[in-house]
Amino acid sequence: MVITGAIIITHSGRAIDTWPLVGRDLELSVFAQSLRDKRGHGFLVRGPAGVGKSRLAEECWERALAEGFRGGRAVATVAAGTVPLGAIAHLIPPGIDLSEPVSGFAAVSKAHGGPGQPQWALLVDDLQWLDATSAMLLKQLMDAGVIRLLATLRSDVPVGDAVAGLIDDDAISRVDLAELTEEQIQDLLQGVLKGTLCPLALHAFHTASGGNVLYLRELLLGALASGALKEGPEAWELKLALKGTPLLTELIGSRLAAVSPMARPVLELLALCGSLSQVDAEQVASPRHVSDLKSAGLVRTRLNHKRLTLSLAHPIYGVVLSSKMTAARKRMLLLEQVERVEAWGIRRSEDALNVVSWRLAATGTADGRPLIQAALLAGHAHDYSTVLDLLEALPKDQRTVETRLLYCATLHEVGRSEEAEKIYAGVDDQAAAEPEIVAVATARAMNLFWGDGHIAEALAIIEAAQPRVGPINRSVLRFSEATLLVPTGAPVKGLALLEDLETAVTQAPHVNTWIPAAMMKTAALAARGRTGEAVAWGQHAYASHQRVSKQATFVPHHTMQANTLIIALTEAGRISEARSLGERSFEEMVTDGAQVPGVWGALTLGRAEWVAGHPAAARRWYAESVTLARAFLHHSAMRMALAGLGAAAALLGDSEAALTALEESHGFPAVESFPGEVSLCEAWLHAKAGRLTRARAVLGDGAAIARESGQVSSEALLLTDIARLGGARHVVDRLNDLARQCDGALAPARAHLAAALAADDPGLLLQATDELHDIGADLLEAEAAAAAAVALRRIGSVQLARAAAHRSAAAAARCPGAWTPALASPKTATALTSREYEIALQAAAGASSKDIATTLEVSVRTIDNHLHRVYSKLGITTRRELARIWVSETTAS
Repeated sequence: MVITGAIIITHSGRAIDTWPLVGRDLELSVFAQSLRDKRGHGFLVRGPAGVGKSRLAEECWERALAEGFRGGRAVATVAAGTVPLGAIAHLIPPGIDLSEPVSGFAAVSKAHGGPGQPQWALLVDDLQWLDATSAMLLKQLMDAGVIRLLATLRSDVPVGDAVAGLIDDDAISRVDLAELTEEQIQDLLQGVLKGTLCPLALHAFHTASGGNVLYLRELLLGALASGALKEGPEAWELKLALKGTPLLTELIGSRLAAVSPMARPVLELLALCGSLSQVDAEQVASPRHVSDLKSAGLVRTRLNHKRLTLSLAHPIYGVVLSSKMTAARKRMLLLEQVERVEAWGIRRSEDALNVVSWRLAATGTADGRPLIQAALLAGHAHDYSTVLDLLEALPKDQRTVETRLLYCATLHEVGRSEEAEKIYAGVDDQAAAEPEIVAVATARAMNLFWGDGHIAEALAIIEAAQPRVGPINRSVLRFSEATLLVPTGAPVKGLALLEDLETAVTQAPHVNTWIPAAMMKTAALAARGRTGEAVAWGQHAYASHQRVSKQATFVPHHTMQANTLIIALTEAGRISEARSLGERSFEEMVTDGAQVPGVWGALTLGRAEWVAGHPAAARRWYAESVTLARAFLHHSAMRMALAGLGAAAALLGDSEAALTALEESHGFPAVESFPGEVSLCEAWLHAKAGRLTRARAVLGDGAAIARESGQVSSEALLLTDIARLGGARHVVDRLNDLARQCDGALAPARAHLAAALAADDPGLLLQATDELHDIGADLLEAEAAAAAAVALRRIGSVQLARAAAHRSAAAAARCPGAWTPALASPKTATALTSREYEIALQAAAGASSKDIATTLEVSVRTIDNHLHRVYSKLGITTRRELARIWVSETTAS
């Protein structure tokens, strides 16, 4: 990636960084190739305004100067284009008579060239404005080999014949510069901000800027100046909507000001409505004026089910246009558009939604039934803010159980669960028919649990509804009860309640009960180690949810179904598939604004990366889950997400961040979808300090919780960590039992690793290394190979030990930043017993003999005796030397 500073970004009166050039590797390689071509005449960068043409050309020009070219530059402007040689007059040597162009141009060529003289690299910005005379002179200088032209050209502005003739040259290399992708924007902003941008903020910048570098810069400056963009503990977060800077408004305004007054109403209406049919646009302005807007690059068209629609070419245009319209102007334009659509007839579902939304925006009122229909359509599109606006405008006497349920469900989706609960309480009293009773009880219970983690209250609501309904609906309520039990550490009971869940969603009496029940059935099967069934059912549930999302008017976002499928794939040892599904689904969640599923999507992705042994990636995903959960008051996820974040930070050696996350996690409800796994944070904090005995004890307590709950997958994960931290002999039998209970590749691989560590058998360790490699458990693979290297070195197989160490290093390289005792110091580990190794770890971390004695529950004299033996074996005399050995060997490994 090429990163070179150019434009200073300032915030609060101080320079915070330079604006980097990123994502232009391909273009720079084309330039480098053209520069090496002795017959080349130049390099042209073409693209729309604001994509970074000048920045790229500037970088190319600087590279040409570094290669020995002489430098010259010119800036073509509209004003200079009316004057012959106006742009390059300063490049013409004094005394040359240009009244006779042929001899005059030859004299200019001779003055700038000559034997032994290096070529000129002439940088011309905005070549499209170049006057004809300048273009002719540059053409001759290029043909004579005097100059190498480096130029930028606007792709959205027509060029004259002279400029067209200048660039119609096979010896000129050219690139078309496109807008930045979301990934390129991430790289760019990370370089500027010196930190990661959370996915929601990244998506907002990409959407608002459209990949335009100039707009992106002004949006960033505006976000920093207004406080909309804040640096969080783990990533930069967007707290308010993006607005940009006055300069951005001025830039856009100046471009829009050139629009004909007859065409401007089309742009204004597009700013208010988002899109218009071609037919409607030509009712507002003449076809010629609409065509002019297209030619100017201000609007774009697309075919939408045989209807040609127009939209603004850039989202920023809408912001600027809307800010300059009065309320009266907006009202008039919207009501006129409503009349046009109604005159054509409401032909499509989006027409009905649009008419109601526009009328409501214009007048503040709308008819009741169309409001409800429009709200259902907006809910189907997951446009939650529109749903709330529409239903809040509904007259109170027209608010039914159905509309209140829709309103409450929408409040839950935007993180306003407490408000929803207050309304649900009243709706519960209003519900009379059995379907209403079931719908209210289920929705209310889910809101209480998933929003605030109130499991007891949620279960009580389900229980209270049971006597009010018949047998069929009581079974539906049992499915809802299971949906609450599985994520709170009761997969056995939950799975039993889900045995009769309909296979097909079309057979279910309540779709919105079947969807979360199906999701939790996947989780329960995975928790019990039935990973083959879990994956198969999860894939079926995901596909079913996708289908029903296209048919039903208001169901949760279908990607929520992916979250438990990620768990199932991970526990089956199909980690790369879990990662791919999770990243794809999370991107879809962000694009569609599905924040609540995103909380859990990020959390399950973080866990998958933890199992893979990628703490840096796990930390990013857990941090994103925390950010979303905090923003949308989704408290039920906070304890797990913070504990996962802390565990990943500890594994990366950031004890301070880990401790902060651990302490904060205690303030949230003890909801554990993965019982016992919250102990990972505390355990790895102990391990980082060398307190391996204490770490194993904490993990053992967590494993006991998992075992009691029947969560086989969590117990296996925790017992594996005990084995990694020196307790393999104590857990190998239980891991073997769990492997027999589970299908898939992960559980047997964990058991085989523990058995190999317990036996200290290099052959078994190398077999475990192969097995772990196949499932993508990179850090476990690195540790198994490291243990094999130690065992091989101990028996004198130096060459095999070296090969195993290399393999360990290769696997560890796929886990950037990861620190574990098993990788900390393999050479030293060869010489020490397990007890000496643990004491040496703590001493190297700075613990006193008294502290170590307290941790291990032995006398200080015993600790000092052990340390004396450690010093003798390693040929040192002080703790400082011990710490130095540990640091150097950790770095080397």
